[in-house]
Amino acid sequence: MAEKTKEAARADVGDFQRSIGALREEVGKVIVGNREIIDGVLTCMLAGSHALLEGVPGLGKTMLVRTVAEALDLQFSRIQFTPDMMPADIIGTTLIEEGAGGQRNFSFRKGPLFANIVLADEVNRATPKTQSALLEAMQEHRVTIARQSHTLEQPFFVLATQNPLESEGTYPLPEAQLDRFFFKLHVAFPGREELNAILERTTGAETPTVSPVLNRPRILEMQRLVREVPASKHVQDYVVRLLQATHPTVDDSLDTVKRFVKFGASPRGAQALLLAAKIRALFEGRFAPSIEDVRASALPALRHRVLLNFEGEAEGIKTDDVLTSILKHLPESSK
Repeated sequence: MAEKTKEAARADVGDFQRSIGALREEVGKVIVGNREIIDGVLTCMLAGSHALLEGVPGLGKTMLVRTVAEALDLQFSRIQFTPDMMPADIIGTTLIEEGAGGQRNFSFRKGPLFANIVLADEVNRATPKTQSALLEAMQEHRVTIARQSHTLEQPFFVLATQNPLESEGTYPLPEAQLDRFFFKLHVAFPGREELNAILERTTGAETPTVSPVLNRPRILEMQRLVREVPASKHVQDYVVRLLQATHPTVDDSLDTVKRFVKFGASPRGAQALLLAAKIRALFEGRFAPSIEDVRASALPALRHRVLLNFEGEAEGIKTDDVLTSILKHLPESSK
């Protein structure tokens, strides 16, 4: 964006804002409330990354993802993970087919992972082997079958859900694999007004429908615009200091961090913070991110990247509480 004229940049930001507004409006026909979660999912999409949605059953996590997919003119697939699912069930497999002349050839049959939007439902029910196959595709944007690599079409992003209540028959994602998710979003229980609106939409004779408002070229164009947004030096430095403040080994970190945190966030966390701040600025029609944009993105970007120690878990400390304390005490500028 720095190389563009001010008028061209303003026009791009205006188009971006209108596209997001149309997308929000279309999703809002079906989904009640959850504006923060919807914006979080869209942020992950525009950053070219992935989101992990966590919440108790029945809160509409799957419906939210499906509705976002319907509002985008992209190929969508859903994978319902179970403990008996194998990597080939999601990636695909190579078959031997016999031709007309009796010749046998190898043919690759693509699995449900070959889509632009993949809903990985209850990802923590899959075995580590299947989880690894999914997460490799998330990181590399390609899969390897029988020593042959197959590239996944862009855009490609995974929206995974998991239920935090049930632990029997589940395989919690390791911290190294959680780090590959751009955001971890907590889906909260709706309030009274939202519950009434949900009942009115879901128990009546008419079912709301969603139409596509954005296509693949437009989404790729919006992803490129995000990368062109400039970030000032003091905002970037705030991101770095915020990341460092999550590490208990840093000398000036808070006593809360030194007492309850085992490992702080990785450099991927800083990348997620800055990209999310740029996208939030574009959402609001601004040319560059502010420190407030970084603060607003801190919890979903870092909550799954900060690992509490045994004392923190024993005392029931929440990662969000630690991050909120860091945000409260971290100055906007370094001395």
